[in-house]
Amino acid sequence: MARRKFDVIVWGASGFTGQLVTAYLAKKYGVDNTLRWAIAGRNRDKLEAVRAACLKKSQRAALPILLADSEDAASLAELVAQTRVVCTTVGPYAKYGTPLVAACADAGTGYCDLTGEVQWMARVIPAYQGTAKATGARIVHTCGFDSIPFDIGTWYLQQAMLKQHGVPAVHVKTRVGRTSGATSGGTVASMLNLMEEAAHDPGIRDLIADPYVLNPPGAPTGPDGPDQDTARFDPDFGQWTFPFIMALVNTRVVRRSNALLGFPWGEDFHYDEAVLTRSRYLANVAAIGSRLGMLALAATPTRKLAARLLPSPGEGPSRRQREKGFYEIFLHGLHPQDRSKDMRLKVTGDMDPGYGSTAKMLGEASVCLALDKPVAGGGFWTPASAMGARLQQRLAKNAGLSFEFVDPHPS
Repeated sequence: MARRKFDVIVWGASGFTGQLVTAYLAKKYGVDNTLRWAIAGRNRDKLEAVRAACLKKSQRAALPILLADSEDAASLAELVAQTRVVCTTVGPYAKYGTPLVAACADAGTGYCDLTGEVQWMARVIPAYQGTAKATGARIVHTCGFDSIPFDIGTWYLQQAMLKQHGVPAVHVKTRVGRTSGATSGGTVASMLNLMEEAAHDPGIRDLIADPYVLNPPGAPTGPDGPDQDTARFDPDFGQWTFPFIMALVNTRVVRRSNALLGFPWGEDFHYDEAVLTRSRYLANVAAIGSRLGMLALAATPTRKLAARLLPSPGEGPSRRQREKGFYEIFLHGLHPQDRSKDMRLKVTGDMDPGYGSTAKMLGEASVCLALDKPVAGGGFWTPASAMGARLQQRLAKNAGLSFEFVDPHPS
């Protein structure tokens, strides 16, 4: 890529998550160092306020403000042509994201987002893959809590399995442990939009139910079936589990990573996710509650009520709440022949997953894509397949994530 004016442009910087990403980049990378970056959106006054909140008065002029409109293709084309990478927080992406993806694909511009909208990714990937591959645009979805800890975590675990035992884990069980964080208004909006789309197009339900829907066309499928939807006891963890709502996204991203990397974990690789809990009773309550909640959101009147009562895009927890948040995720890799050689990775984040940690992960993904030596060419990638070791190192060094191997067979 020819040298461009900026390395990273944060698109949607005046939104709640956009403000957090801007604040993170300002604190971590400053405005007069090696990272050349800018903030962008539709409203200059709002962007001025964001810049003023993040920087001292003497520094503000060093952070450019750019204007564009997601409904104006020409303005988007002009915006993305100025930068190596666009970092976007503007969702739901199924409603607002496609024109920006198209512009980046046309311009050969890198792209990172926070989407967890499987139905949208399944549409835009085949629509713009050819263009992105031809121009060299590296487009990477799911660069927040969905799905970086799970995707990079699986990659990191498998690298260790291969190095230590010479074989990959044939099955990775990911189990969410303790977490503390607020519900994301953006995630709520994306979920409601998915339900709205499914109400008008029943085929969407079949599409998102496909465990391999994000795999490249013609790629072999593996043994995975539907996501867990009931309470189950996991003997490897010695605990009851219940369905994890974001497994719908993460599992498909991890399987896509395996395919894009050339199946280093095998074509029969098995991957699943669930949430750990203390008892069978709590697991059943959570599983039933999750099922009833999804049924309720499928009904138009209930969905409209939820839209009024649940957090909206742009709403989020206070700084104190974000900083008090945390999460822990366990990835248990099963050795294909000798279960005594199983490995277990613990991934932790030091802020609430949906906002504080997500903002740092997205920021680091965009910087990694812009500055680090590419490991992938143009096209649509996952975090693990596009950035792998470089992103994992940035997350551990800068973004408050830890990757620690623990005893896979605790007494």
